[in-house]
Amino acid sequence: MVRRVRLGWCLVLWLLLPALGQSDELMVSEVVRASLAEVVHLDGLIEAVQQSTVSAQTTGTVMELPFDVDDSVTAGDLIVRLEDSEQQSRLRQAEAGLAEARSGLQDARQQYTRIESIHERGLVSRQEFDQARNTLSAANARVARAEATVAEAQKQLDYTRIMAPYGGILTERHVELGESVTPGQPLLSGLSLEQLRVVVDLPQQYAGLARSERQATVTLADGRVLATGELTFYPYANPDTHTFRVRLRLNDPNGSLFPGMLVKVGVPVASRDALWVPESALIQRSELRAVFVLDAQDQPRLRQVRVGSRDDDRLEILAGLSAGERVVANPSVLVGSERLNLPRRSMAEGESLP
Repeated sequence: MVRRVRLGWCLVLWLLLPALGQSDELMVSEVVRASLAEVVHLDGLIEAVQQSTVSAQTTGTVMELPFDVDDSVTAGDLIVRLEDSEQQSRLRQAEAGLAEARSGLQDARQQYTRIESIHERGLVSRQEFDQARNTLSAANARVARAEATVAEAQKQLDYTRIMAPYGGILTERHVELGESVTPGQPLLSGLSLEQLRVVVDLPQQYAGLARSERQATVTLADGRVLATGELTFYPYANPDTHTFRVRLRLNDPNGSLFPGMLVKVGVPVASRDALWVPESALIQRSELRAVFVLDAQDQPRLRQVRVGSRDDDRLEILAGLSAGERVVANPSVLVGSERLNLPRRSMAEGESLP
């Protein structure tokens, strides 16, 4: 029986330790107890911060569409031009009305100045003076109204030339050349790829800690972790799904991300104590997980363990180790080493792995 156990151990060691050759020295790490943040992974959706549909603000016929779907535009580019003869005519009429009002104002001002000087010498009645002053006020009001009419006519003319509000990509065209449009009718839709964010729906049972911690990670399919900025919680839950909408700003979209793509969002939802060892200390073959533990005489002993989560370069130990024990962080150096001393006494007594 003892012989079979010893042979079994030799076979395990042969399977566990790859023949990598010897290294310089043994690296020892202590089993430490530290907090572990439990993370729930959810599907998040990338969306553009700036995305909008440009609509007509005046009537007219579409005369020019310089850009089409998937074209890039910069802020201020002309994207739609409407026929503007009606707006030009209204502007000329408004400008003529303004000129007439200003002429009337000049005449009223001259009349008021003459009557004012005569009134001071007592040669005209108070009624005539008041009438001249009221006429001047009315003339000023007509000029102000005419200036407002000109400004409105100029604005309507400007509305015939629709400019891109920001740089981005056109995603949809709602009109064609020669089509008549009215105020409020959609013309073009677009978005900017320079500012992106991720939205994710968080189940309500996780909302408490997530709201207080305000931490989350965004991971792509290839494993890259994206840098995130401001995290925003919606102040209400969806009554149908009982989830809270969470929004994360992406600091560096890097040009390879597009609205509508799916990403993985990791949100910390709980915290607990855990035992940690370096990930390099683990020896793994098939279903077997083990580490080398140094005893009081600094002799390495192979011990089976049960592992949990990975966090960067450390590994959680669920069973098999205690805090303060020492493990070999580079077990490959034990291959062929004189320090590798099998626990023959324990084996002979039939002691099994924990």
